[in-house]
Amino acid sequence: MESRGLEQRVEAVRRFNRFYTRKIGVLREGAYRSPYSLTQVRVLYELAHRDGPTATELGRELGLDAGYLSRILRGFERRGIVVKTRSPADGRQSHLALTPHGRKAFAPLDARSHDEIAAILAGLSGGDQGRVVGAMGTVQQLLGDRDARPTPYVVRGPQPGDLGWVVHRHGALYAREYGYDEEFEALVAEIVARFVQRYDAWRERCWIAERDGDVIGCVFLVKKSRTVAQLRLLLVEPAARGVGLGTRLVDECVRFARQAGYRKLVLWTQSELEAARRLYVAAGFRRTRTERHHSFGKSLVAEIWELVL
Repeated sequence: MESRGLEQRVEAVRRFNRFYTRKIGVLREGAYRSPYSLTQVRVLYELAHRDGPTATELGRELGLDAGYLSRILRGFERRGIVVKTRSPADGRQSHLALTPHGRKAFAPLDARSHDEIAAILAGLSGGDQGRVVGAMGTVQQLLGDRDARPTPYVVRGPQPGDLGWVVHRHGALYAREYGYDEEFEALVAEIVARFVQRYDAWRERCWIAERDGDVIGCVFLVKKSRTVAQLRLLLVEPAARGVGLGTRLVDECVRFARQAGYRKLVLWTQSELEAARRLYVAAGFRRTRTERHHSFGKSLVAEIWELVL
């Protein structure tokens, strides 16, 4: 009897696999209307969202044969998409990274992947979208390494109460971690209010990150001029750091800015915000100007960063 039950469950999983691979287009020759296979796109995704992994780390994460992965990477190197840097700690290992050309090649693939999934979810109500994502999270939790894999997060648009959370958490976290006074919280409130009052649905966005029903991060992209967008109010809760969420939020801004037709993406930050600055460097931003000032109860060095799109 138990054996028959297992067989029925095996067939149910196989049936779901056939449905889902058809739904997301895995069987198409080129993933996301590109010359790359799905495996190649997965490799590009990991390189875009990791900080200099080795081929060994990449193969372990993706479950790929070392020889097969090596052939993919050699092909990427020939195309000028990937660059290797010998590890200073171990000369036998090389750290991998996307070149600027590689990031430009990956951007439309990432956008198409996003848009295809968004189109699938758009046909569902908000509640049903949550049920689908929750079911996927359950599959990951039960079939994955429960200790090593963090609970999945969702990146979505703002809902009632989220904008108040943005102001509150910026004020609380920056006071605790950097000693900023209430002037900073007031500035955040002004930025959020201006975003709502002047919102341009075609050219501006707010992304909210949520995990298990709790908001854990945010970022805004606002119109600065016809050709220039500005990244603002990037924040990741301490408990959600180290899982790539900051990179994801910055990437969402870059992707949308390109899609909206902006030519440049800029941001204003402070020199002491080292974690955020590392994210900007990894995304290809370049620091163009610095200025000393006294704000938020402290002496600070402001920085302007730019990314040509």
